[in-house]
Formats: sequence, structure tokens, C-alpha cells
Amino acid sequence: MRIDAGSYFYRSSQASAATAPQAFADTAETAKSGGNAESSGVTKADFTGMTRQQLFDWMNGQIRSGAMSLDESTPFLGMTLKIDAQTMQPVDMASDTTPIDFMDRAKQGIAGALSRGDQDGAARLQAALGTMQRYQGQVTGIDFRA
Repeated sequence: MRIDAGSYFYRSSQASAATAPQAFADTAETAKSGGNAESSGVTKADFTGMTRQQLFDWMNGQIRSGAMSLDESTPFLGMTLKIDAQTMQPVDMASDTTPIDFMDRAKQGIAGALSRGDQDGAARLQAALGTMQRYQGQVTGIDFRA
């Protein structure tokens, strides 16, 4: 059994923003991409500038930790999808490094759902927006090797 003391996951008294393995993955990904990590090696949730892969990984961490149900994850999963307009094929999120403002995307989705009379869709997106607002800026991982 191997124990790596180089990384440590901080868990506050509030619900954590990710599980420990997810925090390590987020920190490593942020370090590679020059994302939202501070020079101290702290990784924080930033839904105004995440890639689709980062949102997907955060969502999966929430599900694994029990902080989010599969039903609650539905609007987040929808926000990670992207279809190429020319080929009509899904775009692989692992290779798409475009940062997206998911909070704005949720607000636009709420407006669209309401304009279509889709109260259920609007409520789901409103709940997702509330979740993002609650977790915005919270620590998701600390890398002591930074």
C-alpha cells in the first residue's frame, strides 16, 4: 500500500465541494492547465470559468461524496454536453479546454425554459444555479507540493 503525503484534502464543517480523490485530480489538472489555483496550491471552485471536463469532474465528486443525488446532477450533466454544429457529433470534453461561465449558462437556460413554459426545467436549473452559488470559491483541494 502506498501513501502519498504530498497532497492533503481539506474538509470544512460545511459540505465538501469534492471528494479527496477528486480534489487531487482537480489540483493536478489546475496545475497543468494554469487554471484557478493560487500560488499556494489551493484549488477553488470557479463556475464562471470552468471547462466542461472540470464541471463534469466536480459533479461526479459531489455524487460520490453523497452531497448530490443523480437526479440533482441532471442539469449539470446537460451543461457539459456540446455538439459540433457542422458534424452534429458530440465534442469530446477531455480535449475541449474552452472555459465556460456555467452560472451565466444556467441563467440563460432558466430564461429559455420559462419562455417555453417549462416550469420543471426552470426549477431544475434554478436549483443547479443555487448549488453553484453555494460552492463558488470553496476550496476543493490543497496540494502541498506546489
